[in-house]
Amino acid sequence: MSSSAPASPPGFAHIETWVFDLDNTLYPPGLDLWRQIDVRMRAYISRYLKLSLDEAFALQKDYYRRYGTSLRGLMIEHGMDPDDFLAEAHAIDLSELEPAPALGAAIGTLPGRKLVYTNGSRAHADAVLAKLGISEHFADVHDIVAAEFHPKPHEEAYRRFLKAHGVDAGRAAMFEDLARNLEVPAHLGMRTVLVVPPGLGVSPADREAWEHEGRDAHHIDHVTDDLTAFLVRVSADLGD
Repeated sequence: MSSSAPASPPGFAHIETWVFDLDNTLYPPGLDLWRQIDVRMRAYISRYLKLSLDEAFALQKDYYRRYGTSLRGLMIEHGMDPDDFLAEAHAIDLSELEPAPALGAAIGTLPGRKLVYTNGSRAHADAVLAKLGISEHFADVHDIVAAEFHPKPHEEAYRRFLKAHGVDAGRAAMFEDLARNLEVPAHLGMRTVLVVPPGLGVSPADREAWEHEGRDAHHIDHVTDDLTAFLVRVSADLGD
């Protein structure tokens, strides 16, 4: 009985659009940024719905899991106006975020268009990209407002994104820190890359356990704990 070598991971030679999530993807998940956002959302929900912080936290996480974002759940269940919520959630201290010239160079060498696709706000994305020093490499940012508040991981959200930017899913790659947010892109034909925390898969304490499920799922083409090094290898392979 003959045996064959395992198939090589799918490549990127056909890719013409590179799509990057923002938070915990373009910067290391161990930084304090997401915790700050989490705390500010909890406080806003507590004030808005007159709940204790513990009650607000439970509701926040329940809506996040069920609706894709806590905001979407609040809009559907409570008729919340999103503008104040987004402004409050993203009014965070970015001083811990340092410029990432190596990441910028790696993104810049990729052939084709680069886009940021986030469930957050454009203002937050613009601030993070500017602090990282990589804004110049991205043609546009698709935020939750542009998505008309339909968040990842829902299929409608991705289809709106693809249509808005004229992206051919079959010639696009998506980089995300949540495996569940890559299931629909894979179904639509996109190459998928899961960006995980560096070093033995250690996860930030403020993230839910379910957020780190699915790393071995069939819809994940590649997994990396070093986005810069991964992109350098991709560019090198494309240049061969």
